[in-house]
Amino acid sequence: MQVDHIAARSYHARRGPIDNAFTYGADYILVDPEAPVRAPFLFGRNRPGLMALHDVDHGGQPGRGVGAGWLRRMLALQGIEIPGLHFLLLTQPRVLGHVFNPVSFWFCLDGDGVLRAVLAEVTNTFGDRHSYLCVKPDLAPITRSDRLHARKIFHVSPFQEIGGIYGFRFDLAPDRVGVWIDFRQGEQGLYATLTGRRQPLGQGAILRAAARLGSRRVLALIHWQALKLVLKGARYRTRPEPPLQEVTR
Repeated sequence: MQVDHIAARSYHARRGPIDNAFTYGADYILVDPEAPVRAPFLFGRNRPGLMALHDVDHGGQPGRGVGAGWLRRMLALQGIEIPGLHFLLLTQPRVLGHVFNPVSFWFCLDGDGVLRAVLAEVTNTFGDRHSYLCVKPDLAPITRSDRLHARKIFHVSPFQEIGGIYGFRFDLAPDRVGVWIDFRQGEQGLYATLTGRRQPLGQGAILRAAARLGSRRVLALIHWQALKLVLKGARYRTRPEPPLQEVTR
């Protein structure tokens, strides 16, 4: 299985009395997490590498994950049966041994490669994780124009309350990936996008990701935006206990 590299652009725009918007780049990979990978030497699969993907980082709590087997169990518990089920995982890899993923996406495809479900694996900066399962009631194919909804029950930003509704859109094409998230809570909310072209992962892309410091840079940007919100007068909310269930449908 080829590992695809996505030099993604991420846009975030806050709604409400305190505006804030920004765009930044991030390195993502798209890979079948259950297949042997074909990738450059600098990429490690469950082994050290300048860039790497480890099962312990996904499918369960951060650092204690078990990979795709966890998702298969979660789908079974939800009564979801997809003939020929296989996955593509869109995520930021470990770079220089470090990883932090605000959100990763498990694309669930049937035997014909048709998208039937998506699990958004959300991790906050406090080390908590919760996942939202996006699926149509009849397991019909998910197209680029479909909008799937989930009620927010997990604390992500300390500058937003828990509540409101996420609206998700997904585009998984042979040459590109796109995710659009429209979060609304009354007159407040957030609009976020993640888009990029799919290209085979090469040594050059790995070296450039390392030069950008991977998720260390992402964390620095998150804290920089948090500081800007504080200076603009945004109210800080303390972390509540995360939900007991791992997945919300």
